[in-house]
Amino acid sequence: MTVEIVGYENAGLTASVDMIQQFSRTTSSYDELLGLFPPTGSQIDAVIEQISRWHPPVSVRLSIRPADLESLVWSCDFCGEPIELSPGGDALVLDSRSNDGPGSHTLISHRRCLAERIHPENGGERARALTVGKAH
Repeated sequence: MTVEIVGYENAGLTASVDMIQQFSRTTSSYDELLGLFPPTGSQIDAVIEQISRWHPPVSVRLSIRPADLESLVWSCDFCGEPIELSPGGDALVLDSRSNDGPGSHTLISHRRCLAERIHPENGGERARALTVGKAH
């Protein structure tokens, strides 16, 4: 399988496709079967499900599940409830990096979950957590 992430062709990424759900269920139609198991040589769309930068090279996990192509949902790392990462969703993707070494860690959060964890005296940061990335 060859993977091309548009805009990142020369970034030195490794990629994998999450196939667990495909093998753990039955399909209800031929179109659904083709969506989960595309024919050899076909070109398909995928969504980025997870990015790991803990150790080089950067690892990207892709999903071709039809439901993820419609609306990618993940769990909030603070409250554990589902959160939509697709455009229009309420997710924040937080990268934490150290100032003294390589690697980073990614957290997925509801805006409110992050805002609730910011110290009350830091009202500006709380307000930004609730609005960052939203169109005005």
